[in-house]
Amino acid sequence: MNPKFYIILLFSIIIFSCNNKGSHIGNNQKGNHLINETSPYLLEHAHNPVDWYPWKDEALKKAKESRKLMIVSIGYSSCHWCHVMERESFSDTTVSRIMNNDFISIKIDREERPDIDNVYMTACQVINQNGGCGWPLNAITLPDGQAVWVGTYLTKDEWLKLLTNIQSVYAEDPNELEKWLGPLIIN
Repeated sequence: MNPKFYIILLFSIIIFSCNNKGSHIGNNQKGNHLINETSPYLLEHAHNPVDWYPWKDEALKKAKESRKLMIVSIGYSSCHWCHVMERESFSDTTVSRIMNNDFISIKIDREERPDIDNVYMTACQVINQNGGCGWPLNAITLPDGQAVWVGTYLTKDEWLKLLTNIQSVYAEDPNELEKWLGPLIIN
């Protein structure tokens, strides 16, 4: 065979055997609490610098015990804006620092948990009566899961501003956010 063929083959093997898993900003080599999940969507977020939890008792218990607000972020693998928000916000070290320090962050695949997606989509529709609900569906909730804010894609700057504003209100007076609750009670 032609020696050029072997050189090209060797070069191709070297190139394709390298991966870009370390290319994310703030890449979490160890992985977060999603690392052992089976959902492809959740696994896409397993190496974000955000310390994501799946929707399980561990995360809900931690939120209640720590008295931290929760971020519930719901999406699915083929959602364009879910991937944009993951790239712009959830892979950013400034955003992840705030999310990790001040919130318990939960990531949900809506195709695995349509029941939870339905609850927070209903909350979004009640809170935002003019519409504007879709995916990614992001909720900021009290430690018991009651939504105080629900919306969709936000730019990194909008997301940071929202997180800092809500956390500031909560730090000053945790009971103040209860006034934000709509008529929908989530249990």
